Parts: sequence; C-alpha cells; structure tokens
Amino acid sequence: MATMTPMAGRKRHTATRIWLWVGLTAGALFAGGPALWMLTSSFKPNTEIFAYPPTFIPETFTFAAYAEILTDPEKVRFFLNSYLVAGAVVLLTIVAGIMAGYALSRFDFPFKKSLNAVIISIQAVPPITLLIPYFGLVVWLKLYDSLWALVLTYVVATIPYAILMMTGYFNTIPKELDEAVKIDGGGTFRALWRVLVPIAKPGIVSVGAYTFMVAWNEYLFALTLTQSKSNRTVPVGIQLLMGEHSFQWSEMMAMSVLGCLPVLILFLFFQRQFVSGMTAGAVKA
Repeated sequence: MATMTPMAGRKRHTATRIWLWVGLTAGALFAGGPALWMLTSSFKPNTEIFAYPPTFIPETFTFAAYAEILTDPEKVRFFLNSYLVAGAVVLLTIVAGIMAGYALSRFDFPFKKSLNAVIISIQAVPPITLLIPYFGLVVWLKLYDSLWALVLTYVVATIPYAILMMTGYFNTIPKELDEAVKIDGGGTFRALWRVLVPIAKPGIVSVGAYTFMVAWNEYLFALTLTQSKSNRTVPVGIQLLMGEHSFQWSEMMAMSVLGCLPVLILFLFFQRQFVSGMTAGAVKA
C-alpha cells in the first residue's frame, strides 16, 4: 500500500485550506451581500438606484434619505412605537419566564409534565394560524389599533420560549443555593431574586435578545392589529414607503438600515452572554 509523502500531505492540506476559505468567502458574500447592497443603496439618490448598469458604490453620495426619515415625525413615530412595544414585551416576558421557569425547576406539583408538554407543543404551532383568533380576541377586548394589542400578542408568542430557556438554566444551578438562603431566614422570592437571578444573567440576556428580535421584526400581526399610522411599527412603516405609482427605495433602504441597528448593537454588546445562555439552557431542560 502506497504511503503519502510529507510533501503530498502538505499540498493536500493547503488545497483543503484554500477550498475551505473559498467556501467561507462565498458563504459570507451570499449572506452579507444583500445587507451591503442595502447599506450602499441607502446613500444613493432614488434615481441612481434604478441606473443600469447598477452601481455598488454610490456615484452621488447623499444622506438625504436618512435626513428625510429622521426629520419626519411620522417616520420617527414608527421607531418610537417599535421601541415601546419591544421594551414592554421584553420586560413582561423576562419576568414571567423567570417566575415560571423557577417554579418548574424547583417545585413538584400535579400535571407538571403535562404542562411542560403543552408549553413545548405551543412552540410548534405556526403563528399565522393564530392570526384570526388573535384578531377576534383583540377586537373583543377593545384593544384593536393600539400598541397594547401588539404587546399582549407578542408576549403570548415569546413566553413559551422564555419558560423553556429559564427552566433549563435554573436546572443547571444547584438547589443547595436555595436551601442556604432559606437556612439564613430568607424565603422563596429572596432566593430567586437575590441569588438565582444574578447567576442566571446569561440566560436572561439570551431570552431578552430573542424576545427583542421577535417583537422588533414582526410584521404580519403589526399590520393586522393596527390601522392608524400613529400606531404602526418599523416593519410596517417600511412597507408604507411603497406607493401606488412609486417606491421610495432610498428611504426604504435607509429605514431598513436604521431598523437593523438595534439588533446589531444588542448582539455586539451581549453576544457572549447570549451564547452562554443558549448553551447553558440547552444542557438540562
């Protein structure tokens, strides 16, 4: 049997590395190309976007689209609404997820396994199938065309994930910590909020990041459950820039860039906690 010489082994290793870098570069261009095109198009005038052949680097560099968005109270309101809805959803989801996750992790009660199964099964339901029931419920509660309609809808969608994640994370924390607090005279709530919550910070950050992305990027329910422009969010606001006879492409790209920034900044600052929370929460469930 022929053996591979050291020179042949090095050539094969080099060829493997070259093909690996080619594949990674192609994947990066495929994934990041549309985002780069969106970014460069946001600095072009609307006429240049339609130019043929298309230009990747703007020939006429302008901030007009950003100025139009940031000086228009109606468009600024879209961002304010998104921040209010996403912030409320994150807060409510985290509080509910922590308390429910702690209860499922630390206590035994009737139908606990059945409740876990229900929570998991809810995750498998396509959200679009719930659109009509949610619409009817929101109208019945007289919350139609309000930000509260979006907050309650998104909270219902994000709480199952938060419960599963926090339950898994609390399962990784020794129960002896709870017992030590109780020996010192503390109660259940003190053990939870004073001891376990600080330790579970990576899991909480992970839940918050996921919840923020869901609430910030959601389009279908925001379009259906609101009607007036004063209650629209960023995804719907981008769609409103498409008129009957003309599309404001440069403004659409600029608003899309501004809409991506909160999520990007969130990951840049909390990526370590996010990854840690995702992996730790998946160890035990």
